[in-house]
Amino acid sequence: MFLGTFLIGLREGLEATLIVGIIAAFLKRNGRPLRPMMIGVAAAVLLSIAVGVTLQLLSRSLPQAQQEALETVIGVVAIVFVTTMILWMNHHARFMKRDLEHDASSALNSGGAWALAGMAFLAVLKEGFETAVFLLAAIQASASEGAALGGAVVGILVAVAIGAGIYVGGLRLDLRMFFHLTGVFLVFVAAGLVMSALRTAHEAGWVVIGQQQVADFSTWMPKTSVLAAVVTGMFGIPTDPRLIEVLGWLAYLVPVLTIYFWPQRYAVPLERRPALKRWLAAAAAVVAVMLLVAVPRGDTDVVGDTRRITADDGGSGSVTATVTGDALQLVVAGDVPGAVHTLQRVSDGEVDGVPVTQWETTEQQPASAELPRSVTLAELQRLNGGRLPSGLNAERTPGPFAASWSQRAFISARTSGSALVTAEQEVTLTATLVGGGVSGEKTVSVSGAVADDWSVPDDEADDAQGALEAARAEADERTLWWVWVPAALVVTALALATSGAWDRRRARVQELPGGETGDEKEAS
Repeated sequence: MFLGTFLIGLREGLEATLIVGIIAAFLKRNGRPLRPMMIGVAAAVLLSIAVGVTLQLLSRSLPQAQQEALETVIGVVAIVFVTTMILWMNHHARFMKRDLEHDASSALNSGGAWALAGMAFLAVLKEGFETAVFLLAAIQASASEGAALGGAVVGILVAVAIGAGIYVGGLRLDLRMFFHLTGVFLVFVAAGLVMSALRTAHEAGWVVIGQQQVADFSTWMPKTSVLAAVVTGMFGIPTDPRLIEVLGWLAYLVPVLTIYFWPQRYAVPLERRPALKRWLAAAAAVVAVMLLVAVPRGDTDVVGDTRRITADDGGSGSVTATVTGDALQLVVAGDVPGAVHTLQRVSDGEVDGVPVTQWETTEQQPASAELPRSVTLAELQRLNGGRLPSGLNAERTPGPFAASWSQRAFISARTSGSALVTAEQEVTLTATLVGGGVSGEKTVSVSGAVADDWSVPDDEADDAQGALEAARAEADERTLWWVWVPAALVVTALALATSGAWDRRRARVQELPGGETGDEKEAS
């Protein structure tokens, strides 16, 4: 990673140094002092460093998921910055000196040395901010932050030394070849940042699709090997790439390299570009519509609305759920007492990525006619599973008691959409006692006296939950092809249409008297 960030720092630092050198040479030729410009440059450098340090400190102060989210945002911004810079420098580097001197002359004539200092400040700030964000994204994606930061610092210092050598005239460097070769390197680094951004986006919970591992490089590329240091540390390719990461890497690398290496002699004339881009935009839109229509959505309701239930007395049966708005109807059938229950929605949430709804109700049910109307303390103890009900004892309340019985059932269920995952009924029997040493009336809870409890067996509920999770994962994977890819194609189509409209406007300007000619056309 030291070598990777060294080359990034060298390339980006040399860009900023050349800007400063060109402006300084212009001031020197015109007999103007360098001090205002140097103040602007120093302020821009300090502000760029402050931006990088602030972003790094902010990232470290956040919880883990939010750290991953911020790293994803920084990575995306860095990719945009470096891509535009690479493509712009590849086509405009030879005009940089002319353009800067023209802007410097305008600033000097309009506002003097301090206006030129402001121009230098903004120019260096742009380069410095891009460098700070790009290096920060590369450092965060590396396994060794110390080595990555050290490489960046050394690269920038070497760039300053080269820039100083060029300025004083003692060093000759083929800048066009330098920027062209390092641009190729930065394209691959940026493609690695795409993979890193997609991984941190997954860890932040933003990207949950396309996580199938497509390769395993660990056998021939151990983490401690030199090859891993180059492939993973420099170019950001992990030893366990995921499907979405590989697709993102290819989607970035192929078009950017194509644009980068496209021969100038095969460039489409400006007047023909709008039509070409319209056709490409239409093709992208057609493919997006085809994917949207053709790719199946995936069925997430794969377990049905009926589950098997077992009762405490050994009976068995089934329960069927029907969702109607904010109500759920449960129909119980089989060896257990048949009934129809209406449950109310309590809460919505997720269980292992599956959206679920909790339903509950409490019903007053008639107690069994076989329960005794006069009961002894020993009978209450037997009905309560061998324990005396709370609040009774042989000394103060020896019994017998006159008893009236009531029964209450708590029924709950969990569904996912229209699918039933689990359900159960828990019955509570209460006795209101009079006499037998009880002052007035006393209500006690008696468990074990009824066998009306039933539930969906744990293994069946677990199987239903597992099937729903698998179906949900498959449906999420399919969204890659019927949502994400079509969305990317639509964005591409809009970008092509917008670019084509801009080219048409430029072509009209060139047709007018006084329009762009010669080098201006090439520069544009």
